[in-house]
Amino acid sequence: VPVLQTNNGPGLTGLMTIAAHLVKQAKKEQLLGSTAEEKAVVQQWLEYRVTRVDGGSSKEDTRIILKDLNIHLEDKVYLAGNIFTLADILMYYGLHHVMVDLTVQEKEKYLNVSRWFNHIQHYPGVRQHLFKVIFMKNRLYTNAH
Repeated sequence: VPVLQTNNGPGLTGLMTIAAHLVKQAKKEQLLGSTAEEKAVVQQWLEYRVTRVDGGSSKEDTRIILKDLNIHLEDKVYLAGNIFTLADILMYYGLHHVMVDLTVQEKEKYLNVSRWFNHIQHYPGVRQHLFKVIFMKNRLYTNAH
């Protein structure tokens, strides 16, 4: 469990608590959502990250998570709809190790997740030290002659 020791007061414990604190410290509250509904959706995805993504360990858990996300992202640019939020950042970090290991066929199977992930990894300042995950744009083998 992550802990953030601050200069004033007790340390903060937990990914969501620390992340929300840092967002407020940076005066980037828009990352938590603008409306009550957006804030609730962001909170929901942050909880999903901690309970399902961080808690899931089997290949079956991973498959269910990717399937859930793929369905959710079918008609959305970001997890909270049309705005980039903390949920996108933390989900990106939570899924990076999964996406790195997916085959080209698996990335195509979860096309909405792949589109979202590729978009987030190119968002300024997000990827940091992590390896860039490659998504093939063109198929190497076609039936065309």
